[in-house]
Parts: sequence; structure tokens; C-alpha cells
Amino acid sequence: MTRALFWSATAAYLLLVIGFAWNPTPLAQVLAAIGIACAFAQAVMVYGLYRALAFLAICLTVSFGMENLGVATGLPFGHYHFEVGAALPHIGAIPIIVGPLWFGMGYFSWMVARILLNKANAQHSLLKLPALAALVMTAWDLVMDAPNATIAHVWIWHDGGIDFGVPLTNYFGWLLTSWLFFQLFALYLRGHSVQAASPALQLAAILFYAASGLTHVTPWLMGGGGTAADASGRVWHVEEIRAGTVLAFALTMLPITLLALWRLSAGVRRAAIMS
Repeated sequence: MTRALFWSATAAYLLLVIGFAWNPTPLAQVLAAIGIACAFAQAVMVYGLYRALAFLAICLTVSFGMENLGVATGLPFGHYHFEVGAALPHIGAIPIIVGPLWFGMGYFSWMVARILLNKANAQHSLLKLPALAALVMTAWDLVMDAPNATIAHVWIWHDGGIDFGVPLTNYFGWLLTSWLFFQLFALYLRGHSVQAASPALQLAAILFYAASGLTHVTPWLMGGGGTAADASGRVWHVEEIRAGTVLAFALTMLPITLLALWRLSAGVRRAAIMS
């Protein structure tokens, strides 16, 4: 009964994410908050409370520091500012919700990378895991940044950019920032045993990661035209941004998801044979 309730609630949540999280409405904000809470709950189950809090603290410190540096100097992301969360408290120039969003997606990206490296139930790799997790997380940014910036104006790039209004330096910034907090967490865990993550938690992490990309397929399937201008004045066709987003998902997050599912299923079969 507990398992059935868990997967029913998970399926309902993920369907809501896929259907509605692409549009920055209050519902999408609630869904994001639930996702962050789920990430922290999973981190506690896998790492324990103190290590989960350490992951959260490292992620918030690095992400708020790098975001404030980016807003102030343009490095490493480019020149931009946030429109989302303007009425919320700020950490420096950054709305307080931004750091937890880094953590939520960061945790699921970390778990997907663990699965890809077959490190879900073993000692962590000190260098490989943070690097791969940063690539996994930046793939998500590659999918979601252009529609959120140029169509929804959740954040604004002051000079526009070649990727539908987003500068390529932004993706370097995401790689650097996510690698920094993943690497610091790996160093924090160095020498400590890592608790096995159950197949159910691993599968949930993969599905949460996939849903965050699939939600941007929904508006492409719905169609719709029109144009959207970036801050530099360059006008883009909405259907081209949506199609480019789906292409980015198909070339990055989708193969990552499928490979992680294959790795997980192979591990489960191997465990069943050994038992």
C-alpha cells in the first residue's frame, strides 16, 4: 500500500510538472517548491540529515555567490538580471528562490550521474562524479534557458545572445558553478562510506530529472506562433525557440535519461541474479 501511494503521488506530481511547469505561473512555482522539498527528502534518505544539510549549504553558498558575481560583473554567465521573484527577499541581488532551485535540480543531476557511473551503491568518485553531474545539470539549462528567458522573461539577458537570446557564456557559467558545488560536496564526502540508494529512489531521481525537460516539450506540442524579442531588440519566432528547445532535449536530456534507466535496470537485474 505504501509503495502504491508513493508511486501514485509521484506519477501525479510528474504529470503536473510535464503539463504545467513550463509556464511561469503560481502553479509552476508550487510545483518547483514541491520538487525542492522532494530533493531534500531524498538527500536525507540517502545521505542522512547532516550530509543533506551540507549539500544544501554548499550549493546555496556557491550558487548565490556565483549568481551575485554574475549580476555584478557579467562573469561567468553574462550580463543579466532576474524578473522572477522580484517581490521575494533577496540574497544580494538574487531572489531567495534561486539558490534552492539550484539545489533541487543539482541533487537529481547528482543522483543521475551516480547511476551513470554505477556509483549509486559504492564509494563516490572524487573527480569523475562532479564533472559528469555538472554536465548532466548543464544539459537541463541548455533545454530550459531560452524559452524562460526570451519567451517568458523569467530572467533577462541585457545583451541578448546567439542561442535564442541567451549568450553561450551562460552555459560555461552553469558548468563552472555546478561543478564547484558538486566538487566541494565530493571532497566533503571523501573517505566516508556512501549509503546504498534504493532502486525506487534512483528511479524517482531519473524521472524527476526527465520531467524537468519534458515539460518544455508540452508547449511545442500545443503549437502557437508569434514572436519574442530579447533585450537587445532581436526578434525571434516562438515556434523556432520551442523547436530548438525540443531538439536540445532530444540530444541531451533524453539520451542521459535513457542511459540512466538502462544502467539502473542492469544493476537491478545483476542484484537479483546475485541474490
